[in-house]
Amino acid sequence: MKPIKTAILLSSLLMPVAAEACTNFIAGRKATTDGSVMVTYADDSHTRFGDLFHASRATYAPGEMRRVIDWGDNSYRGEIPQAQQTYNVVGNMNEHQLVIGETTWGGSPELQDTTANSILDYGSLIYITLERCKTAREAIRTMTDLVEKYGYASTGETFSIADKNEAWIMEMIGKGSEKGALWIAVRIPDDAICAHANEPRIRKVDYKDKDNVMYAKDLFSFVKKHGYYNGKDEDFSFADAFHDHSSAKRRSCDGRVWSFFRRFASPEEDQRWFSWVNADSDEPMPLYIIPDRKLSLRDMQERMRDHFEDTPYAMTEDPGAGPNRSPYRNRPNRYKVDGKTYVHERATATQQTAWHFVSQSRADLPDPIGGVLWFGTDDANTSVYMPFYCSMTEVPEEVRPGNGDLYTFSPTANFWMTNWVANQAYNRYDLMIEDIRKVQGALESKFMDSRPSRERELMALYNTGNAEAFEKSINAEGAAIAKEATDAYRDLAYFLMIRYLDGNRKKLDADGKFARNPHGKPLSPDFLGYPQDFYDNIVEKSGNRLLLNEHNKK
Repeated sequence: MKPIKTAILLSSLLMPVAAEACTNFIAGRKATTDGSVMVTYADDSHTRFGDLFHASRATYAPGEMRRVIDWGDNSYRGEIPQAQQTYNVVGNMNEHQLVIGETTWGGSPELQDTTANSILDYGSLIYITLERCKTAREAIRTMTDLVEKYGYASTGETFSIADKNEAWIMEMIGKGSEKGALWIAVRIPDDAICAHANEPRIRKVDYKDKDNVMYAKDLFSFVKKHGYYNGKDEDFSFADAFHDHSSAKRRSCDGRVWSFFRRFASPEEDQRWFSWVNADSDEPMPLYIIPDRKLSLRDMQERMRDHFEDTPYAMTEDPGAGPNRSPYRNRPNRYKVDGKTYVHERATATQQTAWHFVSQSRADLPDPIGGVLWFGTDDANTSVYMPFYCSMTEVPEEVRPGNGDLYTFSPTANFWMTNWVANQAYNRYDLMIEDIRKVQGALESKFMDSRPSRERELMALYNTGNAEAFEKSINAEGAAIAKEATDAYRDLAYFLMIRYLDGNRKKLDADGKFARNPHGKPLSPDFLGYPQDFYDNIVEKSGNRLLLNEHNKK
């Protein structure tokens, strides 16, 4: 193994992409307004398409095998014995309301598998586990047993693992030339919230607390043998042993955790955590906090749309936002000017998201109704959260794998319609976002407001014992919701194209339709120009080149 400092240096040089990926938020059942355990996940990727994973419930004969396909590059990795019974999986939630999310942080590069024999990458590990487990604790045992037996083929990873009763965070990294993985898992208190965003987060814990802390049996012997840690066991920090928390990573990764926490904490706590993110202090943020109020489903959705609003990192306030206050920046996120390194902020909501969700796992309802995956495609900020129950057995056409891909446009794919809307807005953000919010808000309010009555209907149907009728009803609603959301965004895309054609803005009448004169002719559009600071910047950069000389009258 390489010495610690060398490993950390190589990690920072070789893992820039891993430090710019996904985001997870977690809320325990006593920290939410409805008593649900909630997990959020944004699958931020430049190469994945926004569709909904599904695996059907099945029974297998002894000796049948399951193929393992790498979630990253789609390559065949090998086969493992199939479980006798597998469960229905909708996205990252199964029929027992078990949910698993992740964020990648890379870590010490020499700990990535060097045997070439490991089968399980982190993505395959997630979906195989969802097919086999009912609870979070069972999932942790299964995931760690699987990598022990078949090898772990990915880099450093943090997992959110939750069921209807409790939530856990687990961190895992490989062992280089040795088979298996190093890992640690910590239960999040029921009245707490947690977050992770491409930085390992588990530091000093009570390793004697067997009910709330689990870890690899060889964790301490391995880190001491290979020089990753030489202190007392009780002071060991998983997050610091295998990863360098550089200023760049704190800002682009832990910055998203801070921006979530600060919304539910005191100003003093906010400032203390910001000091860590801004590299003004080396006191890390806590793994979890007790929020100052309970979080609603809407809170979790809105936090996934965060762009550091009302903070020193607000993305609409610097010149990079352009004349229309866009909270988006093109990659790369770091650049140099006069030999100094600067950043574009990496917010929770980002344009390269494939899909995202907010999950609800509820113990007060039967599993087929209690588990809801509020699912969206593309950028969480501009897309719609659609409620799909964990008992859904047919994937709606609009989010079905194969209905388009990154190289194939499909007018019926939710991903493409959402992208069409979002990409129009990125360059005229402060103007178009109001139009988007009207459609987005109306759809989400409708879906959310209809849940109580809809779930009373589902309970009545569930209590009849007619499983076939119940399943048919669940599938029909999922299909209708996906179609309604996608059709609405297709219409919105047309509307934005027409209204903002050629840099102007068409006028609307009292009904929200394009305004015409009494004879049916379109009215003259609004010429919106630019904010004053944009004009000021033009003059500052161009001097008198654009100055209009006044006509001298004789």
